[in-house]
Amino acid sequence: MQVKDIVEGLGDFLLWTFEILPTLGNIPNFLFILIGSILFLYWMGQMLGHQRRGEK
Repeated sequence: MQVKDIVEGLGDFLLWTFEILPTLGNIPNFLFILIGSILFLYWMGQMLGHQRRGEK
């Protein structure tokens, strides 16, 4: 097995996965926004907790 075979296999796999994206529409975008928003709110909650306790 050569490196060329691995790279071509990886390229074929990536092309296959990118073909799925148009059928999903905006669902991946909404998921990323939702996850990012949840993480942001969690982080801000942690920062407010530190501020209330007087920590830096």
